[in-house]
Amino acid sequence: MAKFELKLPKMGESVAEATITNWLKNVGDKIEMDEAVLEIATDKVDSEVPSEVSGVLVEQLFGKDDVVKVGQTIAIIETEGGSVEEPKTADVAAPIVAEVEKTVETAKETVAPADFSGSDKFFSPLVKNIAKEEGVTVAELESILGSGKDGRVTKEDILSFVKNRTNQPVVAQTVTPVAQPVVQNVQSATTSAVPVSVNGGDEIIEMDRMRKLISGYMVASVQTSAHVQSFIEVDVTNIVKWREKVKSAFEKREGEKLTFTPIMMEAVAKALKDFPGMNISVDGDYIIKKKNINLGMAAALPNGNLIVPVIKNADQLNLVGMAKAVNDLGNRAKAGKLKPDDTQGGTYTVTNVGTFGSVFGTPIINQPQVGILALGAIRKVPAVIETPDGDFIGIRQKMFLSHSYDHRVVDGALGGSFVKRVAEYLEAFDVNREY
Repeated sequence: MAKFELKLPKMGESVAEATITNWLKNVGDKIEMDEAVLEIATDKVDSEVPSEVSGVLVEQLFGKDDVVKVGQTIAIIETEGGSVEEPKTADVAAPIVAEVEKTVETAKETVAPADFSGSDKFFSPLVKNIAKEEGVTVAELESILGSGKDGRVTKEDILSFVKNRTNQPVVAQTVTPVAQPVVQNVQSATTSAVPVSVNGGDEIIEMDRMRKLISGYMVASVQTSAHVQSFIEVDVTNIVKWREKVKSAFEKREGEKLTFTPIMMEAVAKALKDFPGMNISVDGDYIIKKKNINLGMAAALPNGNLIVPVIKNADQLNLVGMAKAVNDLGNRAKAGKLKPDDTQGGTYTVTNVGTFGSVFGTPIINQPQVGILALGAIRKVPAVIETPDGDFIGIRQKMFLSHSYDHRVVDGALGGSFVKRVAEYLEAFDVNREY
């Protein structure tokens, strides 16, 4: 027998730690190579940690909600034969391990894993694993109203069911904490006071992990940057007409839908090349001029929260490439399949508040960047049209651009000139252009 140290892998640029959100395997469980052992969450995205070897999980060095550094050992897997890396940090006596394994066997006998193969419904491997670990029967699993695509049961659905279930089987703990075994960390519970409702009809809901992170970032950004806004109205009639004319042919040829977002992103990337002073970040008393133009775009997650995946080297993409990048990141964000590297390295951010019908907004800067642009809803409005024969009133397609920037390092002249340049590129859009 040999023991293998499962370490927290590197998850992209500037990601130094992650939080354990769920153990998919318990002590004593068999693990196949490349099988997911646990779920982790960084400040940007959730992911799974697979095993590099086949064997039996004998130790969990961290519990749920613990913060782990990249490269730190998080579990010990016992393998058969071969020379595998010996654990350096594990110091659990053999009798304790034997007692833990005995406890696991008792738990398995008490809560027998259900066989979901006979169910007519589709359940993901992750949902099945959670169901087996929590003792959820096939009938109970089928009774859960899924919030996923086509009514599929998601991780959040089954975790909510388990939390609210009153008849959840409980397995007694038989291990005595003689030498502070690692298992004790896993079973540690945090007790926090729940606020009392002043009205019996009120509902108290705790923020999820992502919402807590977003809340902290927003407050920190407002406290760090001196937010100032500039607004400008843009006539995008030519863009609306051109898109309407080519969108069917574009989708047929490229296999991608053509939205307004890549057109806007193209204009922003051009303006950043013209005004590199907006493509910077702040680190204390130092200004860092970014070589690459990496555009962040706010996208919705399956739970309704927002995340900002990044289009790398956006200024080097043509409209087709921009559309493919926008659609790919947006679709993977909705499916919860973004990788940590997808959210790293942004130099400027664009958010589309018009998606929700807002005319304009005052977005909060995504630190350590110094600017963020909000795209308002496109509306038909009466407008003055200037012609050589005089001024006329006509119906035009218009939208507002809202530019928030850090007044510590970006003056009004630069902040205003930048958003004006974006508007100029949009209004000068060539209706006869190719993709």
